[in-house]
Amino acid sequence: MFHGSMVALVTPMNEDGSLDVGALRRLIDFHIESGTDALVIVGSTGESATLDMKEHCEVIRLAVEHCRGRRPVIAGTGSNSTTEAIELTRCAEKAGADACLLVTPYYNKPTQEGLYRHHQAIAAAVSIPQILYNVPGRTACDMLPETVERLAAIPNIVGIKEATGNLDRVHEILRRCGQKFEVYSGDDATALDSILLGAKGDISVTANVAPKLMHEMCKLALAGKENEARAVNDRLMDLHRNLFVEANPIPVKWALKEMGLVKAGIRLPLTPLSAQHHDTVRQALRVAGALH
Repeated sequence: MFHGSMVALVTPMNEDGSLDVGALRRLIDFHIESGTDALVIVGSTGESATLDMKEHCEVIRLAVEHCRGRRPVIAGTGSNSTTEAIELTRCAEKAGADACLLVTPYYNKPTQEGLYRHHQAIAAAVSIPQILYNVPGRTACDMLPETVERLAAIPNIVGIKEATGNLDRVHEILRRCGQKFEVYSGDDATALDSILLGAKGDISVTANVAPKLMHEMCKLALAGKENEARAVNDRLMDLHRNLFVEANPIPVKWALKEMGLVKAGIRLPLTPLSAQHHDTVRQALRVAGALH
């Protein structure tokens, strides 16, 4: 359903932490002009954890409205509360999003059966296409391939963002679920290899600042042009690493500010990028041609 470079978009904020709607619209246009294949709104990179319910739904609505069908919009609607995830997913469906991205319930540490029932309940309550999101480094919860296989049998659960960075895991999910269920990388550093294994694209932090290169890398990898894809990816590797020198989205928001695309706003408990990392991130931007 969704292939290529899919940006895990930041949520632009003013310096007082309020939403910057004008910058959100400009970022969407920037990505459409730069070839980004889909927009993932209010996920982890979009600071969904510190948006209230009203803001969360409003950002989704604004993104869909401004996109006007020019690119698919995938809305982050996951929660560690099943009822809240259902409510957010209904908001996204009402707004006209093309799909939802649902992170595994964080903090609660559910069993594999609990994970299955959580996602089963959301899929039963809301008919919009849904993409699972496994990122145990953030959630302290790991959805195992056998649970993914069970959930893949539910018609409107259409794929997974697999962000462990474990290529064996990607291979195992592909083996179990086949071609009808789409796997997306959620780890920029291993995205190229995931696509070469059979993943359909990358839900990317790096794409925020280097959308043209990420689109080109994913396009080449999906076409099986490994050597050309690796040559592009080599220019991106410093970004893949250095956009995580502090917790995402701290470095990428600083990088976008440095590029003149957003203001310095970020919400507590996240803080602006420490000065000791400025040159590291700035140099990675220059290598990728995102900053001159």
